[in-house]
Amino acid sequence: MTLLPSRQAGGELPTTEGAGSRFAALFDAVTANMAQVVQGKMEPIEMALMCLLAEGHLLIEDVPGVGKTSLAKSLAASIDCTWKRVQFTPDLLPADLVGVSIYERSTERFRFQQGPLFANIVLADEINRASPKTQSALLEAMEERQITVDGETRALPPPFMVIATQNPVDQEGTYRLPESQLDRFLLRIELGYPGRAAEMSILDGRGAVDSLPKLSPVVSAAEVMSMIEGVRSVFLADALKAYLVDIAETSRRHPAIELGLSPRATLQLAAAARAHAAARGRRYATPDDVKAMAIPALSHRLLLRTDRGGRLDPKDAISEILADVPVPTAR
Repeated sequence: MTLLPSRQAGGELPTTEGAGSRFAALFDAVTANMAQVVQGKMEPIEMALMCLLAEGHLLIEDVPGVGKTSLAKSLAASIDCTWKRVQFTPDLLPADLVGVSIYERSTERFRFQQGPLFANIVLADEINRASPKTQSALLEAMEERQITVDGETRALPPPFMVIATQNPVDQEGTYRLPESQLDRFLLRIELGYPGRAAEMSILDGRGAVDSLPKLSPVVSAAEVMSMIEGVRSVFLADALKAYLVDIAETSRRHPAIELGLSPRATLQLAAAARAHAAARGRRYATPDDVKAMAIPALSHRLLLRTDRGGRLDPKDAISEILADVPVPTAR
């Protein structure tokens, strides 16, 4: 049953109906724009946009050639904001991301040269081909939306999102992302191979090579910030908050899980559920929103036991947890 909000639980909802219609119009405009490039993949497109609106970061993991980079580029091209692309390689250094102080002889002073992280959307292409030291340079930026260089802290411009693509870790030349890095991604999604009709359509042109340059922004950075405020205002009933905590606690007791969900995971699942509810035109979240976002928001955060969970997939573990936790119902 759907868990509906009540005046007693939370009072009047702050989002007006007109604002909800505006949100839906902007959401549809962005997803339709992206669909011109990434064909037949509406669910990953919506997930990417919901991740941005939930103020999170996105990890796209799949085999090469299925459109990971195209998805990230199409989202950046649909918004009138600054974006940078960084190709991660084994010789990439942290300074190549955050920037470096350069001494100017004319002024006899150091001038800070900003790195590519000083953008609204940063595409970290093949993030797991860089060394762990370089990957760790993203931690402060992703968690605190700031960068500290030479003892000085500099804020990153809002909205800020890192979209990272990753090849399967069993491929040559890849490094496994540490748990602290994975935990900072709100969602991890896969694209998979396109359907037959979508692949036939791709063959009519040259895929993203032809369609990406034709994309123009359909929303501004200010409009994205207003949509983010709309997601923040989505109502969570106390019973739904308890449901989120129950999911986290159940993961910590699961016999096949070595490391359960952290409080950060609970917070990010709540944010993802809010974004899913807003994308569906609702001003309140339900257990169905939590279930819809649970696997992409949680599966990459679990550490399975090697002795008991070696054959258990993290997605299956999340499904087991959801099946064990009672769903709150409205009265």
